[in-house]
Amino acid sequence: MDILKTATDWTKAEMVSSAFFVLFGLCFILASLGFWQLGKTDVSKAYVVPTLVAGSLLLIIGLGIFLPGFWRVSSFAEAYNSDAAGFVASEIRRADKVLNDYRIAVFRVIPLIISVCALAILLFEAPIWRASLVTTIAMMAAILMIDTNANARLEAYREHLSAAEPTR
Repeated sequence: MDILKTATDWTKAEMVSSAFFVLFGLCFILASLGFWQLGKTDVSKAYVVPTLVAGSLLLIIGLGIFLPGFWRVSSFAEAYNSDAAGFVASEIRRADKVLNDYRIAVFRVIPLIISVCALAILLFEAPIWRASLVTTIAMMAAILMIDTNANARLEAYREHLSAAEPTR
């Protein structure tokens, strides 16, 4: 098993995943522009700012995943060739930390945010509040969908690392 190829492939897959954050972000921004240009009702006008904010946040998340991954890919070969066992150990520690973060943020906090927003829609009458809550639910659903796939990839990557670890 070539651990360097596995690490590189996983990081490249994460970079592709970040493209989906950017794609969703651009869709939200385009929706915001559409609401701004075509919105005639108070409800449609209320979506302009929340969708613009959500789109911007998704773009930031996407770029925040892509850029470090881009820089990491080029440093893998050097790190692996200088200390293969240390590279595998550091990648296992990093994977464990991220998997734990996913367990908390993606599988507990995001569903909780979606639930609270769904219940809050029943309580608020103002169009801006409802638009903000619906947009938050849509943004969190996009994040949940992308990160669920990223979690599965990371678990598989962690298994490959574990299989390579005893070769120290």
